[in-house]
Amino acid sequence: MSKPLRILIIVENLPVPLDRRVWQEACALRDAGHDVTVICPQMRGYTTPEEVLDGIQIYRHWITEEAKGIKGFLGEYASALWGELGCALKAWRRKGFDVVHLCNPPDLLFLVALPFKLIGGVKVIFDVHDLWPEMFEAKFGRRGLLYWAVRIAERCTLAVADVVMATNQSVLAAVKHRGGKKDDEVFVVRTAPNRLNTSLPADEGLKKGRKHLVGYIGVMGNADGVNYLVDAARYIVQDRKRNDVQFLLMGSGPEHADLVKQRDALGLQGHVDMPGRVSNEFLFTGLKTMDLGVACDPINDYNDHCTMNKTLEYMAFGKAQVMFGTREGRYSAGGAARYVMENSAERLGDAILEMLDDPVESAQLGRIGYDRLTRELSWEKSVEQLLAAYERAVQP
Repeated sequence: MSKPLRILIIVENLPVPLDRRVWQEACALRDAGHDVTVICPQMRGYTTPEEVLDGIQIYRHWITEEAKGIKGFLGEYASALWGELGCALKAWRRKGFDVVHLCNPPDLLFLVALPFKLIGGVKVIFDVHDLWPEMFEAKFGRRGLLYWAVRIAERCTLAVADVVMATNQSVLAAVKHRGGKKDDEVFVVRTAPNRLNTSLPADEGLKKGRKHLVGYIGVMGNADGVNYLVDAARYIVQDRKRNDVQFLLMGSGPEHADLVKQRDALGLQGHVDMPGRVSNEFLFTGLKTMDLGVACDPINDYNDHCTMNKTLEYMAFGKAQVMFGTREGRYSAGGAARYVMENSAERLGDAILEMLDDPVESAQLGRIGYDRLTRELSWEKSVEQLLAAYERAVQP
């Protein structure tokens, strides 16, 4: 690019720097010499309205609690759009911007970008983290008038966007078809962990005196399938009579409280730790200590298109994993995982025990995953695509 750009990134479902993909993109663009501003919600402990972090200006806006039902869904997005528009106007008045980078979900952020595109000639990049229509259907379990409104919003965002970025090939194929984009207007920018602290020592205390530690990291929402893992823990402890397995489920989300209730109702308090949102130090220590990672996102049309951060983070720490065999999950992990091809807590539990009882295979899968991540799926390759997408977006 001939000159540094002023870039405004808008993300709604997580704050930065907690949203690892968005923060890594922002840092990569900063390192390339651009002036980067990020708008995100006040949530998950990140509530400072304005701050400059590592040279990146951050504006955070108020938002209602994360949606569970339709009413909450509408309230969350209405409050977010209002906050995002206010922050965008503030950023425009203070120094302006050349590019608006929209990170979904939802696919409503085009409403914030459109005035600046029409009046100020700002370029728009649509960064597709999830296919929102499929996400909506998985979340609420049905189609209806609101579902078709979601489909229209996706089409509008694709129409407004000058360039589209997607986390993987299957998402790219879907949005390219739906938006009628040309080959040179679409880019795959994969999510991959960057500079994780893998040097922290393990903490055997996390195993609570047991031989094995099974771990989960990530969001706990109704599309993430953590209920399957809690049920698998019950099956392992109570049906399979295994007292040598401890579980550590790290992360928070709209279903965390209900999942804790599920655990307690099953009498698993002594076997399943659920600390909620944890510090990076605790997270990395947990990853270093666990013998096996689990990705329990159930097989469905939505998850089939998702590249899960947890899968890549297990690979970064050289950990074997067990997962439901979603299409993109199988692509990301490759030979680094044991796949369960039906949404069954019992089958998930059986696979977990098979891996724990075969440490040689587990170690081999861990090595395969680490090698795949560092060679084929590295963040450095994603940065090349990210910068190429920006180069295309600002072409006259």
